[in-house]
Amino acid sequence: MNDEGAAEPAVGVDWREWGEASFAEARERDVPVLLSLTATWCSACHEMDRETYASPRVAAVIRDGYVPVRVDVDRHPRVRERYNMGGFPSTVFCTPAGEVLTGTTYLGPDGMKQVLDRMRETWTERGEAAGSVPRALAGDPTPAGEVTTAIEEHLAGQLGVQYDHDFGGWGTDAKFPMPRTVEFALKRERHQALSTLDVIERNLFDEVDGGFFRYATTRDWSEVEREKLLATNAALVRAYANGYLYTGDERYRETARATVDFLTDDLWTGQAVGGSLGPAAESNYYDRADEERADAAPPRRDLTVYAGDNGLAAEALLTLSAYTDDDDAREAAERILDHLEQELLDDGVVTRYRDGGETGEQGLLAEQARVAAAFCRAEQVLGEGVETARAVVDHAIETLHDDGSFRDGPATGAGLVDRPLRPIDDNVDLAEACLDLAALTGEETYREVARDTVAAFAGATERIGIQVAGYGAVAARLCRPDLVVEVPRGSDLHRAAHRIADHEKVVVPGSDDAATVRVGDDRRTATTPKELMDAVSALQ
Repeated sequence: MNDEGAAEPAVGVDWREWGEASFAEARERDVPVLLSLTATWCSACHEMDRETYASPRVAAVIRDGYVPVRVDVDRHPRVRERYNMGGFPSTVFCTPAGEVLTGTTYLGPDGMKQVLDRMRETWTERGEAAGSVPRALAGDPTPAGEVTTAIEEHLAGQLGVQYDHDFGGWGTDAKFPMPRTVEFALKRERHQALSTLDVIERNLFDEVDGGFFRYATTRDWSEVEREKLLATNAALVRAYANGYLYTGDERYRETARATVDFLTDDLWTGQAVGGSLGPAAESNYYDRADEERADAAPPRRDLTVYAGDNGLAAEALLTLSAYTDDDDAREAAERILDHLEQELLDDGVVTRYRDGGETGEQGLLAEQARVAAAFCRAEQVLGEGVETARAVVDHAIETLHDDGSFRDGPATGAGLVDRPLRPIDDNVDLAEACLDLAALTGEETYREVARDTVAAFAGATERIGIQVAGYGAVAARLCRPDLVVEVPRGSDLHRAAHRIADHEKVVVPGSDDAATVRVGDDRRTATTPKELMDAVSALQ
């Protein structure tokens, strides 16, 4: 396993791997499965190993009455989505069929011993009948409806309802950076978006070692969880780059650039970007004064290259490069894309990761969507990538799209993994990639797939919050024509097109000498950057 500083398995607990063999053992022994969901970056997970699973009396009860299964949630995202109990570690008790008996997050030794004893009594009394399937996996149809401007209007309204005017960001509990919500707000409530970028930078950016921490546990951003995930940092690079696009404020460009440095220094594998950086083994590591950090234990580092997260990174780096002529960001993005094509892509099928002899799942929705988006962005910035994006999207449509929306992966796997799950955020990402691909190729079929996908959730519009504000952005693109700019590849017009202050525009590189700006059936031509900007103004 490509992790630095990962905790050793707890003595006394013989962890099994996730898979059908573990559930078969539980059936044979007629005992429940104890599912432990952890991550390399998760400090509480390592603490639970040290304090709870290392307890001889806890380990003895587990050994006698359960089949213990350890799951790395980064390597098994579909297990994470089906069994997450609201945070990590997640401690889940399952039937041999994978149905949930009960679950919680962190448990100390005494609490774990009580739950183990109570769970054994429940199993003795009720057995398999005590299990249940989460509602999201029941196979019910998604709440379909019509794609109208009401979707965008609802989510734009929620920006104001949920914005925290006292401390910044949205919501009144834990504060997550929510970069997609920031980008949605940039076009609709720009003051909120920029204020949120400011407060994220002040509170979540590590001024000493670089990179953004995962989130703050308090409304005022004062209690920070100090894990640094590639997915979070990549998405924030793009959000700060887009903040710079709209404002020209160098602070946003500098923050994006500093985050790129973190990704290409601290998490760089030589070919791509590793998955995460977690706090060091000592629980008080980050309580020390900054000047003492050099003597502290090293952080836990997962250098596994996850395809989807690297797709996010490549797209973000190319976005920053297009706006700022940052050659280092562009070169790093090109290396990531090369690695994806050579190691994790085969005829449109994305493999989540490869690590030595271990290979991750293939054809997962999130991986297909993020990798497709990266190659769509590569086509716009570098002038190549659209055919790879097309193959990735076509595979997702062929294998995952039914009943109007996308399943999160193939209908195979142990436990509840074979049950259909249709996550709205990943559906939004794939729909957005379809819209970009339609503009880049002129093939309206992709736009229709995007429309079907958004429509599949439209009946629940009033229940959708700003956490998935990207849903409103994609719906808005379906309700009005995209701004599409066709430009000579590699020209001053190509460079200028990326600087148009609309992060949802689509730039189509070609071989003509002039640029064409179009919004639906309205068109303007331009031969200079100034004429290009004038043409955009005339059409908006």
